[in-house]
Formats: sequence, C-alpha cells, structure tokens
Amino acid sequence: INYAEAYGYSSLAAAIVFAIVYIPLLGFFIFKSIIARTSVYTSLSIFCLTRVAGFIIRAVEIDVESAATNQSVLIADQVLFGIGFFGLLYSAYTLVMDRGDLLAIPEAKSGNIIDRIARTRKLFRLILTAGVALGIAGITSSSEGDSSSSVLRQASVIVFLVLTGVQVYLTVKLILNESAYARHFPPVDHSLGVQHGSFILGAIAVLLLIRELFLAVTINDMKTSTDEHYWYPLVAIPEVLAVCCIVRLGSCRRNRSWSSSTRRTRTLFSSS
Repeated sequence: INYAEAYGYSSLAAAIVFAIVYIPLLGFFIFKSIIARTSVYTSLSIFCLTRVAGFIIRAVEIDVESAATNQSVLIADQVLFGIGFFGLLYSAYTLVMDRGDLLAIPEAKSGNIIDRIARTRKLFRLILTAGVALGIAGITSSSEGDSSSSVLRQASVIVFLVLTGVQVYLTVKLILNESAYARHFPPVDHSLGVQHGSFILGAIAVLLLIRELFLAVTINDMKTSTDEHYWYPLVAIPEVLAVCCIVRLGSCRRNRSWSSSTRRTRTLFSSS
C-alpha cells in the first residue's frame, strides 16, 4: 500500500518549505531556552523539533517509494504531527496565565469556580498529557488493526479541542480585564509586548482554535482531515503563524511598565 497516496500526501515542495521555515524557529527557541530556561521556550523547542522532523519525514514519504509504503514511517509522521501540538498549546496557555500575573491585574485571578479550575496549571498539564497519551495509543493501535484506535484518536482530538477552548476563554478574559485595567493604569512602557500583548495572544488563540475546529469537524473523515488542500491552510499555516506571533511578542519586562503595583520583575515568558 502506498500510504502517502492513500493519505493524500503529494506536495513535496510544501513539506520542504515548512521544514526550512521551522529550522530557524527551532534554533531561536533552543537559544532562548538556554538563556532564559523557561517552560515556554522549552515547550516551543520541542514543538518546532517535531515539526522539522515531521515535515522531513513527510517529504521523504512523498519522494521515496519505499518510505511511502512503509507503515512505520507513516506512524512516525502521524505521531509527530498529532502529539507535537501539545507544546504549542501549553505555551499559549502559559503565556496567557503569565500575562495576568505579569501585569498584576486583580481581576485576572478572581472569578467563579470555572475560572479557578481553568487557571489550575497542574490540571491543564494533566489533561493535556492524557490527550497526548490517547493520541499515541490511537495511532499505534491502528497499525495493529485494533478497533478501538479510532475511539482513542477521537478522544484525543476532543481533549485538545476542549483545552484549546479553555485557552481561548482565558485569553478573552485577559483582554477584557486588561482593557478595563489599562484605562485606569496606563502602561509607561510603550513597547509592543506591553501595549498589545494580550491582542497578540488573542490572535494566537484564534489560530489554534481554527486548527482544532478543523480536526474536530473531520474527526470521522480521515481522508478530508489529511487532504493537503485543507490540511496546510487549516492546520500547518495556523500553527506556524501562531509560533511567529509568539516570536513577535518577544520578552516583556515589568520594570514599572504599569504605573500601579510593582511586584517582582519577571519576563513574559516566565516558567510555570
């Protein structure tokens, strides 16, 4: 069986281009993780590494017939693209959480029980890890003809969609709280990260939501979900744009950026 053709993999140029795009991003985040040693940079380094490896494997599948007919290569491709997303999603979630702490917005930590649960980092990590485990189990069991593989993969997609929804919800709350707070305590620092950081995080949230909605809608249609005519614009492109937004967000230090309370200085990319 030629798995590359069966799954709709045909664009060699696209796979090569995306691999090349992610290489400098990988280098950037590895360098930053060495300098800052934060969970965000580390997670993004892992994400970019999975994408470089994934697109290289995709290119080999398309160009080399022996690889295209090797099921192990297909499984490696699906695992890398399926579970690598955890690094990007967790980074986006952490940045939203840290932004609220960074700016010391009182409303960011208040709220009902739903808000408090959504802001529980350990719970988010635990559920995210469960989603990754379900995805890996579903992909590997499919090669053995296990009937439960589709259920496991669907469960993984649903977990990622729910967590993406949580991240979007927290981002919207942050934007609203920060906008109200800024009217009374305008920032002294006029850099992009301080002035518009929450809106950049909002753009990231929208991009991640587009990805997850597409995968959820096509959850029972493998052919459509892997069709490159849809997969690249609705999965690959939103991912790389989200990573570029994080790079643009940069590092933002408090250093009295906001004229209200001045707790300890910390970077936007602080560890969780």
